[in-house]
Amino acid sequence: MKSLLITFALCILSFSPCDAQTVEITNGNKIEVLKKQRENIIKQEKDELKAEVEAINERLDNEEISMQEADELKEEAAKKHALNIENRLAILDNKIALVERNEESKVESDKTFVFSWKDEDDKEDPDYEDKRTTSTLMVAAGFNNALQDGQSLNDSDFKIGGSRFFEIGWVWRTRVFEESNWLRLKYGISFQFNGLKPTDNRFLVDNNGITELQEFEYDLNKSKFRMDNLVIPVHFEFGPSKKIENDGDYTFSTYKKFKVGLGGYTGFSLGERQKLKYKEDGDRTKEKLKSDYNTNDFIYGLSAYVGWGNTSLYAKYDLNPIFEDPNPELNNVSLGIRFDLD
Repeated sequence: MKSLLITFALCILSFSPCDAQTVEITNGNKIEVLKKQRENIIKQEKDELKAEVEAINERLDNEEISMQEADELKEEAAKKHALNIENRLAILDNKIALVERNEESKVESDKTFVFSWKDEDDKEDPDYEDKRTTSTLMVAAGFNNALQDGQSLNDSDFKIGGSRFFEIGWVWRTRVFEESNWLRLKYGISFQFNGLKPTDNRFLVDNNGITELQEFEYDLNKSKFRMDNLVIPVHFEFGPSKKIENDGDYTFSTYKKFKVGLGGYTGFSLGERQKLKYKEDGDRTKEKLKSDYNTNDFIYGLSAYVGWGNTSLYAKYDLNPIFEDPNPELNNVSLGIRFDLD
């Protein structure tokens, strides 16, 4: 189910059809073409990320790898392409700065050709156009846990290092003000996968409406509880940006700029499951237990991020308790790294 949801989210990329074509660069349009290449780099890396995720899903369907291995491979792929975008854009920005400083100097007579991608709806109008609203892929991963009011991580019933989360979604960013970019509204749709690993050889049991941790009869090699959510995140993003003007038009760039995002999310639960691995009479046994475990169906919480460029430190906290009354109020909390591939 998780692989299907992630693939579905990445399929949004297909709504931006492209076609390859050759562009002739002269002195008059070299800077414009280089700026267009910024968008092309992002699209290319997104397409490659999509292809890698599909290949991982195929290996998972063929039972060549486990679900955990698939999740780890997807996290590595997302981080790799996020860094690819950051490094490639840095190189391109240096080229743009070089051309802008020397645009008055003598131009080489030889013409240069590059391979470029253009949006289907932009074929008739190659001129520059500012976009007040843009969209991008967002991925995040890190550590996860669950705490009661007043409880610290040292007292948690779940492993600090073993409990992790993964989030992937599509987000839109809109300038709040027409001619200023210091405040942006960021919103979208995300799939959250929150994992918890109990301590002390325990697992979760539904005991007549009460979900409690009990010691397992065998030595557990693995005990993991996972909650899958579909949420709508909304953040106000603050931070400086660079205004880029071109023939009377302009846009704003947050490349290599400090940013802070404050907001929250709301949504609903897609399901819960528990995975156990242990040895029984010398035989390895795997169990996948699917149940609601008396969890709340309605999800809402607070989230924030602070970062530089495309990479941020990311935190989220579920205001809703994980389990329904009369269970103890246990809230999910996450801390990790977030990549906005814009």
